[in-house]
Amino acid sequence: MPALSLVLITKNAALQLDACLESARGLVDEIVVVDSGSNDETLAIAQRHGARLITQTFLGFGPQKRLAVEEARHDWVLCLDADERLTPELSHSIRAALAHPTHPAYRCARRNRFFGRYLRHGEAYPDWCVRLFDRRRAQWSEDTVHEKVVVEGTTGTLTGDLLHDSAENLSEYLSKQNRYTDMQAQQLFSAGRRVGHLKLWLSPLVRFVRYFFFRGGLLDGAAGFSHIAIGSFFAFVKYAKLMERWRQSDRSA
Repeated sequence: MPALSLVLITKNAALQLDACLESARGLVDEIVVVDSGSNDETLAIAQRHGARLITQTFLGFGPQKRLAVEEARHDWVLCLDADERLTPELSHSIRAALAHPTHPAYRCARRNRFFGRYLRHGEAYPDWCVRLFDRRRAQWSEDTVHEKVVVEGTTGTLTGDLLHDSAENLSEYLSKQNRYTDMQAQQLFSAGRRVGHLKLWLSPLVRFVRYFFFRGGLLDGAAGFSHIAIGSFFAFVKYAKLMERWRQSDRSA
């Protein structure tokens, strides 16, 4: 099996980091943590797990993760967020895939926790994400938010779930989504993208219908409804912020 580097970016992740790193014990050959200014116990926890620490002012999610991958000593990397944990089944599947790699990258199903429970439908599960890859043939995109792994070739599928167990309360979750839409709107604006009123109105509606009805989000009850409703609302907010930026730009031109 090729050597494997576990790569994370962190900031004030003390509440989740220990469980994350513990879930990868015995699977990885090194741990690389790129931190952007934690002032809690994040660095101490990483050091207890033998991580190699790198400090870097936050560059945006894509660029920050690209830097972390480049700092790894091994070409095969496993990229996790601090609030994620490997299940034993997923850990076993990673071992099996690396024993005889047939793809340059592998995706897994992420199960998101919301309102105190793991959701099983809608946009929350299976939330497919590529987290295991050979950096010689795959790398994170440059997107500052909603970054993704760009792969040269095919992508395999692992069995087992990646548990996303955020410790945020609802107010913190809403604040985070508000920050993300700021970044998304700025990214679209910088790329010269505009949006019309029809997309502004229809995008949240289409998103809600897709995930709540067609993807079974209604089966997750109030938690599923809230998760999808919030996501749909912030789809509207993202485009509203983009329109605002263009109005300000056009007035100052």
